[in-house]
This record gives sequence, C-alpha cells and structure tokens, in this order.
Amino acid sequence: MGAVKLACLACGQGNRVPEERLGAGPKCGTCGADLIPGKPVEVSLDVLKKAEAMDEVPLVVDFWAAWCGPCRTMGPEFAKSAAALKGKARFAKLDTEAFPAAGARYGIRGIPLLIKFRGGREVSRQTGARPADQITAWAGQ
Repeated sequence: MGAVKLACLACGQGNRVPEERLGAGPKCGTCGADLIPGKPVEVSLDVLKKAEAMDEVPLVVDFWAAWCGPCRTMGPEFAKSAAALKGKARFAKLDTEAFPAAGARYGIRGIPLLIKFRGGREVSRQTGARPADQITAWAGQ
C-alpha cells in the first residue's frame, strides 16, 4: 500500500498518510489537527482550493448559508454521513455568505450544494437537502 496526499482542513498544509493509517486518526504534521476527523470541518475558500487540488481521498463539501433553512436541516444529516464514511472520505462545509467568491468559482446556483472532489477535480455534485443515507450512498461511490 502507498501513501495518499491530503491537505489539512485547518491550516491547508499538505500531508502524506499511509493508506492503512487513514482510519487510525492521522494528524497534520504542521498544526496537529485531525486529517480525517469523522465530522464536517468548516473551511475557508483558500483551504478548500488547496484540499480540492491535493486530496487523493474523496472530499465532500457542503456549500451552505446560515439563512438557508434546508441547509440548517441538512447539517446534522451531513454530519451523520461524515461519521459513517470516516477513513473513506473527508467532509467539509463552506459558508457561502462568508466566502461569496465561492459562488462564481464553483458555479453555485442553489444551496445546499454538495460537491465531491477527488484527485484535483470535481467528480459529482447534487443540489438540495438530503437525508444521511442518501448522502452516504452518493459520497461513498
């Protein structure tokens, strides 16, 4: 087995993690944050850009806003999916109100929006609130 590259969702620093250690709670070599925490992590647009380009493990991002009712409803469901796929995928949340440039960069037309990235590219997206089982099935593909 080889090592996979992951950007720390806290500081943006690149890390190499042996594949067999992905489920064992690897930490960032720079800041010590969990690299695969099993829960969604709030990220900035700059950190998301680094993770999107670097991550070799699927990265599932929830684009949301505090004023959005469906976004708030889906939050706990997204967290359940993150726990279910710990070690297999990473989950992040980006507040589109705090980072309005994300709308143009990712072509966001509606929220909540889930985008799955892997290996430097977008591989799938879906708009609208979903229950945990649907998020988990989609993200785990």
